[in-house]
Amino acid sequence: MKVNRHAKIVELISKYQVETQEELAERLNAAGFRVTQATVSRDIRDLKLTKVPAENGRQKYAVLQNEQSGLGEKYIRILRDGFVSMDMAQNILVIKTVSGMAMAVAAALDAMKWNEIVGCIAGDDTIMCAVRSVDDTILVMDKMTKMLNR
Repeated sequence: MKVNRHAKIVELISKYQVETQEELAERLNAAGFRVTQATVSRDIRDLKLTKVPAENGRQKYAVLQNEQSGLGEKYIRILRDGFVSMDMAQNILVIKTVSGMAMAVAAALDAMKWNEIVGCIAGDDTIMCAVRSVDDTILVMDKMTKMLNR
């Protein structure tokens, strides 16, 4: 439940200019999540959200993007270590991995926060990535190929 709520919070703050914890709690409750302001406060801390200037001159919540190159390299290393092959079926990208590595590779892909990837489901050696469109699937495949080959 917490993971789903956190995903919804990230979605809401990227879609709307959420200015307060109360507003975020209202939007979460409207989306079917039963939360209190205290829960939202903990979620904001867990997600490391920060306030940034909004277009209207006020402040809004955003995900803190601390560019840690070491963290990015860690995800790329996991991808390289586990990757075997990939193929697409419309907007679904199927990635084959070394046995037992699918969850780690899927988690690395999710952590990279590529806008084109909606989410990943992993088994033992296979990952199914839901991608926003067929064009985005081709783009993701190109990105991964370049990342794996550099």
